[in-house]
Formats: sequence, C-alpha cells, structure tokens
Amino acid sequence: MAEFIKVTEQASTYRHLEKMSIQELLMNINNEDKMVPHAVEKAIPQIEKLVAAISDKMLAGGRLFYIGAGTSGRLGIVDASECPPSFGVPYGLVIGLIAGGDKAITQAVEFAEDSTEQGWADLQKHFISDKDVVVGLAASGTTPYVISALKECRKRGIITGSISCNPNSPVSREADFPVEVVVGPEFVTGSTRMKSGTAQKLVLNMISTSVMIQLGRVEDNKMVNMQLSNVKLVDRGVKMVMDKLKITEYEVAKDLLLKHGSVKKAVEAAGA
Repeated sequence: MAEFIKVTEQASTYRHLEKMSIQELLMNINNEDKMVPHAVEKAIPQIEKLVAAISDKMLAGGRLFYIGAGTSGRLGIVDASECPPSFGVPYGLVIGLIAGGDKAITQAVEFAEDSTEQGWADLQKHFISDKDVVVGLAASGTTPYVISALKECRKRGIITGSISCNPNSPVSREADFPVEVVVGPEFVTGSTRMKSGTAQKLVLNMISTSVMIQLGRVEDNKMVNMQLSNVKLVDRGVKMVMDKLKITEYEVAKDLLLKHGSVKKAVEAAGA
C-alpha cells in the first residue's frame, strides 16, 4: 500500500504572513489558487469514472448523497441545494449531509466529525439503499464521520466515491471511485477551506453538472428545466422561449412560460 502523506497539514511555503502588505497577501493567495485547476485536471480520469457510476445509478432511479464535515460538508450541501433550481430536479434527488446536522452549516459543532457512527445513522434517516451513490467529502481524507459512513455503505453494496486532497488517504480506501486532488500545503498552514475547498468546489461543479446533462436536464447549453423562482430566472426563461420559438413579443413568451412552468414544457406545448 502506498504511503499516506498528509500534504494538507504540511507547513505553508510562506512565512511571517502578518508582515506582508495587503497587496502581497492577495497576490500570494492568488498564486496559490492558480495551482488548483491544474491539480483538478490531473484528477479528471478519476472524476470521469465517478460521474459515469453516478449517472448510471441515477438513470435507474437512484439518488446522489454527499457526506462531509466542516467546509467539505458545507460545499456538498451547496452543490446539492443548487440542483433543483438549476436543473428542475426534485428536492431529495441530490442530498448533502454534514456532521453535526443543520447547525453545522453555519457554526462549528465540536467533535461532530470524530463520530464513527453518526455518518451511517444520518444516511439511514434517508432510507439509503444500493440504488443510491454516496460520495464522501474530506479534504484531509481522514474524517471518521465520513470514512465510517462509506465503510458501512460498502458492506451493503452501496456504491461509494470520495473527494480528498491527500494522496492515498484512508477515505480513498473506502471509496469505489476515489478522487484525489492534491493541491499542496495551504497558504495558511492547515487551512483547508482555502485551496482544498476550492478544489472540492470545482470537482463538485463538474460532477453535478455532468450528471445533470447525462440525465437530460440541459438542452444545447441551456438550463431548460430550471425553476422559475425569481425575476432573473423568469427573464432568462422568457428569452430562451423567445429564441426557441422565434417569438418576438416578450409578454407573449412570458405568458407561455409561466403557464407551463418551464422552458422545456413551454416549448413542447408549442409543438416545437
């Protein structure tokens, strides 16, 4: 087994941050952030396998779960919560779980991530089954809450994935489809909300967007199934309908859109 090195905890390559000017701080942070897309690029073969597995399960009626702690957990919740408004899928199709529950979304819950039982218990509340896929999010790759949940999933034949920022991490060993994005030491030593958080967010964007496209929730390059939940989205939808149906009158397109509830349904109703 390859050696596990906790890169995320290694010392920053910068010293005496408090002595830097604001400009120096910003430029150095930005220089570190530039490394992230290249690290993600290296992981694309791993991400591709995970997306294919998720798509297969969801096309067969399964759900996608993200489970994490701290920043990782919050990022999973953000990605899950944006799927219904962006792609028109029902709430509960993509679910984000965080150690410590809803309180942990805005506040740190002491020792929540150290539980070796709560992760699986949280999944059970959603009647998890082998129809579903569970992706564990842990920048360090060592979070007990996440690792133990994936371990229980594997015992029951539930497909697992993981996203971490250390090579050969314990969470990867419990994932059928591990994704490792090694971005190096953080600007502030150990502050994995920085590059590691950015890396996880980029991977989550790739996963959910690619899966939703596989599920037919995007046509051409547009979110034709998005929820019409605010003025901006209604306006975007109206312009899509105008373009699709070659309608020149804004209010006519708007009435059609609001009557049917989505761009896709409006266009279908018009026989286009």
